[in-house]
Amino acid sequence: MILIDFNGVVIGHIVMAKEAITEGLVRHIILNTLRMHNKKFRDQYGSMVVCLEGVGNWRKRHYPQYKANRKASRETDGLDWDEIFRLITMVQGEIRENLPWYVIQVNECEADDVIAQIALTTQEFGQFEDVMIVSSDKDFLQLQEGNNTIKQYCPRFKKYLKQEAKFDLHEHICKGDSSDGVPNIMSGDNVFVEGIRQTPMMATKIAEFRDKTKMPEEVLRNYLRNEELINLEKLPVDIKDNILEAWENKRAASPLKALNYLIKKRCRLLIECVGDFKNA
Repeated sequence: MILIDFNGVVIGHIVMAKEAITEGLVRHIILNTLRMHNKKFRDQYGSMVVCLEGVGNWRKRHYPQYKANRKASRETDGLDWDEIFRLITMVQGEIRENLPWYVIQVNECEADDVIAQIALTTQEFGQFEDVMIVSSDKDFLQLQEGNNTIKQYCPRFKKYLKQEAKFDLHEHICKGDSSDGVPNIMSGDNVFVEGIRQTPMMATKIAEFRDKTKMPEEVLRNYLRNEELINLEKLPVDIKDNILEAWENKRAASPLKALNYLIKKRCRLLIECVGDFKNA
C-alpha cells in the first residue's frame, strides 16, 4: 500500500512554481506528482491511497494554539492562499471522481492521522503488509518502531527515511514541534502565538524526565499536552473509529474514466503516460 500525504507532497511544488498560479498549472502539478509516486512504488507496494486534510481539526479543540503560527506566516508571504486552496480542493474532487486511487478524508482529522491509522491497521493480526508512506514529515518515523514493513520516502529530499537510534519519541515529545506550534514541555501554551522565548529544554532534563514521577506538576501537564498532539498512536477513540469507518467504506473510480478525464481537462502531457495512473 502507498499512503500519500497529499498536502505535504503537492503544496511545496505549487508554491515553488515559477509560473502564475492557474487552474491548469495546479491540476498538472498535482496529477503529475501523484502519477510519479504511483509509478515509482506501485509494483512493490500496490494500491495508492491519497490522504487529505479534513474539515476542522480535533487538535485545535484540545490545544487552540496548534499550528497558529502557520496561519500568521501565510498572511505575510504574498501568496493568494484562498485561491490556491480553492484550486487544490477542486482537483481533489476530480481525483475522487475520475482516477482509480482511494481518496480518504475524515472531518477533524489531519492526513497524518489517516496515514498513521491505516498504516497501523495493515500490521494488525499478523498481516504485516508492506506500506510506503510518501511524506517529508519525520513524525511518521515513530511508526517504524519494531516494524520492518512500514517504510517512508521523503519527496522533499528524494530519500528514504529510517528510524535511527537518535530518533526518540520521548525526546520529541519533550522538545515539542515548533513547525506545528507545539512548545517544549518546559514552556507554556502561549509562547509561539505571543512571541515569548521558550524555556530551554536541556538534554539532562530529557533524560531525567523519562521517569515521569520526577516531573513538576506543570511540566507533566505539558508533557501530556505534547504526547496527545505528537504521538500518532494516541488518537482519541472517536477519531480512530471515524478513520476506520472511512477506510472500510473506501471506493475508487473506474480505471476506464482516467483517459476521458485527462482528455477533457486537456492534460496533453499526461495523456501520453495514462498508464501510470492505473492502480495496482
